[in-house]
Amino acid sequence: MSATRSSSLPDISELSLDQKLGQMLLLGFRGTRLTGENPVITDIRDRHIGGVILFDYDLMRKSGDRNIVSPEQVAQLTSDLKSHAEIPLFVSIDQEGGVVNRLKPDYGFTPTLSHKKLGENDDPAQTLKHAREIAEEVHTSGFNLNFAPCVDLAANKENKAIYGRERCFSDDPEMVALHAGAYIRGHHEAGVLTAVKHFPGHGSSREDTHLGMADVTETWQEHEMLPYQRILDEGICDMVMTTHIFNRRLDPEYPATLSRKILTGILRERLGWDGVIISDDLQMKAITAHFGMETAMKRALLAGVDMLIYGNNLDFDSEIAGKFLRVAKEMLEKGEITEEHIDASVRRIFKRKEKI
Repeated sequence: MSATRSSSLPDISELSLDQKLGQMLLLGFRGTRLTGENPVITDIRDRHIGGVILFDYDLMRKSGDRNIVSPEQVAQLTSDLKSHAEIPLFVSIDQEGGVVNRLKPDYGFTPTLSHKKLGENDDPAQTLKHAREIAEEVHTSGFNLNFAPCVDLAANKENKAIYGRERCFSDDPEMVALHAGAYIRGHHEAGVLTAVKHFPGHGSSREDTHLGMADVTETWQEHEMLPYQRILDEGICDMVMTTHIFNRRLDPEYPATLSRKILTGILRERLGWDGVIISDDLQMKAITAHFGMETAMKRALLAGVDMLIYGNNLDFDSEIAGKFLRVAKEMLEKGEITEEHIDASVRRIFKRKEKI
């Protein structure tokens, strides 16, 4: 295994188009250890992908040996992944705490509390301390990005994907903002980046976007965005993750992840966010059941997404990076998008990578 190839960021002007486009992808892969034929090695080394995400369970194979077996194994795997990266790599995980945890006690990791439990305790100092403990284990395991906290409101108690999995601090947006801020600061103290999710709010939905389209036109309320505004105002936001919910009042055509009206019009222009916008997994049924792969890629870029996630868990496509590069280059050739647009996304990504 080679040593880490680089720990510094190149100037964007020195990057090839392939390198810049690769940085806009964050991919899942199979394997608890890296062997020479694992396609993720090619994606990191030759396609220059910006990040990877690890899971403990393979949803397609219905098996529990996806990427995570033990603390020692995970630390070795994340180290090996980084060793192939010419540009520092985001190594990410969904470790919210409680029900949503990839580093489970069953594998030898520390038990964690859910957002719901922390919200019920309503002690921001405890939330910060517990978040720091989560982040310390995440960091020790080799991760530098945790896709948390979830700042969705506990608006619909029948929502199985969000409230049902104890992912909400509260139904009060101010309280959500308070605890989410503490959660983020706890991670920063341990050297781990975070991503607030799921913009512009998934808590009022009835449906699960993993399984199909979730229409919140009649249930979503403006104050679901308040936690984002508070966190942006505090200056502690690293990334904002989109959701695939559909809201006809905000965009009559596209779900949030593919909506320029929502991501550029609301998040960037109204709320003032100029950092990384990262998509939720684009292989969720809310996207794949309604849009072709190429259409979704194009619409995400046009909407303002800086990094596209393909978890390769709901579906598996070892060639997704090559397909994205082809689609993006076709858009550039046709004038549908400019290289300046790509450069702006890469600058945002690098600004966060400077912190890892």
